[in-house]
Amino acid sequence: MAKSSLEQGSSAVAFAMDADGGGKVSLKDFTGRPLVLYFYPKDDTSGCTREALDFTASARAFTKLGVAVVGVSKDTVGAHEKFKKKHKLSVILASDLDGKVIESYGSWIEKSMYGRKYMGIDRSTFLIDSKGKIARIWRKVRVPGHVEEVLAAVRAL
Repeated sequence: MAKSSLEQGSSAVAFAMDADGGGKVSLKDFTGRPLVLYFYPKDDTSGCTREALDFTASARAFTKLGVAVVGVSKDTVGAHEKFKKKHKLSVILASDLDGKVIESYGSWIEKSMYGRKYMGIDRSTFLIDSKGKIARIWRKVRVPGHVEEVLAAVRAL
């Protein structure tokens, strides 16, 4: 389990990942504009679907503020594309198959379910400002109301 030293004010960790649509996405693609980078456990599960739908519903508001939204999981690009098509999602979905980006953001954690411990993705969100610094971090995200909270933080930048 990698511990992350990321905190508000620190530089965002550079990344480059395959994204839906056959392209790539990297931190440098967003130089000069804010980015919402969110990590989620699995495509097409109830909480992850709700979160992606909430970000999609607020996509116009984020775009008006000049902010991109990228969701990251360990799912394949193919799984991301099916997920996007099925739910008509507008956010960019990036595939971190080896989990290196997830670990570098401290979002690969030990979890527990029914007394069994296992490693998994912590639902977490990072607001990265236009200079590549972390403006806000949300860990152990609860989906209801989260996107509104992120949008309020973006407006406060």
